[in-house]
Amino acid sequence: MSAADIWVVDLALSPNEFDLCEAVLDADERDRGNRFLRPADRARHRASHAALRLILAEALSLAPAEIRLEAGAGGKPELGGAARGALDFNLSHSGGRALIGLARGAAIGVDLEEIRPITDALRIARAHFAPDEAAALAALPLSAIDPAFFGLWTRKEAVVKALGTGLLLPLDRFSVSVPPEPPRFLRMAQDGTWTLTSVDCGPGYAATVAVRSAEAGIAVRHFPDDWPSRLG
Repeated sequence: MSAADIWVVDLALSPNEFDLCEAVLDADERDRGNRFLRPADRARHRASHAALRLILAEALSLAPAEIRLEAGAGGKPELGGAARGALDFNLSHSGGRALIGLARGAAIGVDLEEIRPITDALRIARAHFAPDEAAALAALPLSAIDPAFFGLWTRKEAVVKALGTGLLLPLDRFSVSVPPEPPRFLRMAQDGTWTLTSVDCGPGYAATVAVRSAEAGIAVRHFPDDWPSRLG
């Protein structure tokens, strides 16, 4: 049985803490962060990637700046250098939170979304999701559609991110249960068994972890608020 460790990270940091985050990133991470137009988005990018480096470093007994990250064949980030293949990981951030997952011996994907009003949730679902998912979403009370849509979105995205296939696996090629139903697969185009579970990231957030292993043990932790002090 493969084990997965999940961290919920608060990205509300002081200016000094953001500077500590910036110092451990590599040139590619800084460049991608600078492409965000809004300062708040650039700051969250720096903080979430620094937290990922810290979590990886502590799992591998390295310094955060020593972590080498590369893009895999499908574009999914993976470890490079001497740590190549040591574990699989994934990162997602939205609003003021980040979600980071590590797994040994199995692919992992995580997705986090801040729940917000969306006027065309049913149109998006019918255009991009499986027909049974769109129908289940449409059958919900109007007040439940927005949170269910984002919960469903994270379930779909976590699977796609675990596979590392990006748009090569269209979202209508597989179907999962729609919140408030517990997460489970209804139809899957890919071979293999999976563990799919929701993560509580606080009010106003939806989050899912997908591990390509049956009955993977998943431990969820909340990163201490002072985590940037451990970057040095």
